Amino acid sequence: MTSAIRIRDLKKTYSDGFEALKGIDLTVEDGDFFALLGPNGAGKSTTIGILCSLVNKTSGSVNIFDTDIDIDFAKAKSYLGIVPQEVNFSVFEKPWQIVQQQAGYYGLEGSVAAERTELYLRKLGLWEKRDSISRTLSGGQKRRLMIARALIHQPRVLILDEPTAGVDIEIRRTMWDFLKQINEQGTTIVLTTHYLEEAENMCRNIAIIDHGSVVHDSSMRALLRGLKTETYVLDVECEAVALAPELHWRNRDACSIEIDVPKGEALNDTFSRLKQQGIKVTSMRNKSNRLEQLFLGLVDDNTSSSSEITGETDK
Repeated sequence: MTSAIRIRDLKKTYSDGFEALKGIDLTVEDGDFFALLGPNGAGKSTTIGILCSLVNKTSGSVNIFDTDIDIDFAKAKSYLGIVPQEVNFSVFEKPWQIVQQQAGYYGLEGSVAAERTELYLRKLGLWEKRDSISRTLSGGQKRRLMIARALIHQPRVLILDEPTAGVDIEIRRTMWDFLKQINEQGTTIVLTTHYLEEAENMCRNIAIIDHGSVVHDSSMRALLRGLKTETYVLDVECEAVALAPELHWRNRDACSIEIDVPKGEALNDTFSRLKQQGIKVTSMRNKSNRLEQLFLGLVDDNTSSSSEITGETDK
């Protein structure tokens, strides 16, 4: 399978001696939906900055569709569409102007640029706002405008740095649907996010960076298999929730409880005990923080190991 991005022994040391990257290896396959996660200061932004030419690497290699960024960066960059975390367009221009100007940077003809501008503004629900001054757009609309701008040259790889930060749940779900659609059509997507539910639901593969090193790199399915327990949320008849503490389960709210079940254990015994206590379950679902539990464990383990080696602790 063709690699969309191949990073080998990538290092970055800043002028003050800080090692942001300590020799990371990453491979993102063509067509993947890939999560790049890590706590603040882990090295995610530095990695993306090197891919986008905003940061100069100290050493190592980066190839985008077999094009080495040190040999032909213009070609390598042409494969990429970047959606940064911060809004970085002129808020005094109109959405259609912002997107068409980006088309000009890639040498698209006027008719093609106009056609694609309309296509992506419509797909992202911004066509009716095309003549508005961009500073009047909501936070979610500005983020969708940056996605439209990044897609105007139809890149093979779309890199999204916290694309749904500060966006309400309705717009977030609309963005998820759109991103899944373009991924199914062949666009490789690399996502960084602090919404771990987002990564779990959308991404097929995942790498976790901490203190400048890759501490985990696998499929999402393989990572989630590492859970020792499954947490379930049970919606029950509201008057029965008060009985839950007697069974050592956690109340979530007036009409639901939360239980931990060892991986592989049948749920029949759990339901039998509920029935004996007169608790009627109306629905059940997996709790959506499975990735969060694993993520925190990996980062905590890496922090502990680093402290043992260096004799340092977090400040």
